Amino acid sequence: MSDAHLPADPRPDAEIAVVSAETLLDKARARGLRVATAESCTGGLVAGAITEIVGASDVFDRGFVTYSNAAKRQMLGVRRESLETHGAVSEQVAREMADGALARSEADLAVSVTGIAGPGGSERKPEGRVCFGVARRGHLTVTKTVDFGALGRVAVRQSAVNHALELLIAGLDEARPPRDRLNRPAPDRTGGTSGGGTTV
Repeated sequence: MSDAHLPADPRPDAEIAVVSAETLLDKARARGLRVATAESCTGGLVAGAITEIVGASDVFDRGFVTYSNAAKRQMLGVRRESLETHGAVSEQVAREMADGALARSEADLAVSVTGIAGPGGSERKPEGRVCFGVARRGHLTVTKTVDFGALGRVAVRQSAVNHALELLIAGLDEARPPRDRLNRPAPDRTGGTSGGGTTV
């Protein structure tokens, strides 16, 4: 699996999330791109961090919370064979989650997160291991595994959120701007867009 163009392993820091979400929104808005999320161990926290920021509707298309294997199959099209062979916490499943989120949304870029937040784990898949995928229209999907360590459930999940946001920001640099949105009106920051959108 490739981790080309992905940021370095992160520092666990709860303060990073809001800053990264604001950077993500500004950068995606400037390029006319939309994003989606597919989450397992973070349970929707990545989508929550993005939508915490006013004006997220300019950029955020949708999020999939697929905590169970059945949800991964039904909502994202993850193959049963991948789950049985590699397990839910694997780069293969992260790849299929990201691909599924991109295919089932109107986003240009999607990130996936699947891991072991703890407590618990095994020698082969220890607590704190999280696999990420980034799918971009017109590019090969890339994956990465980060071992955050046994930081505790809350810290592992927050670290995963921070890293997912950083992956989205990095992915925006290479995602293709959509032709149909290259010349769309700039957002009116007093509420929605100048074209009549809604700010959530």
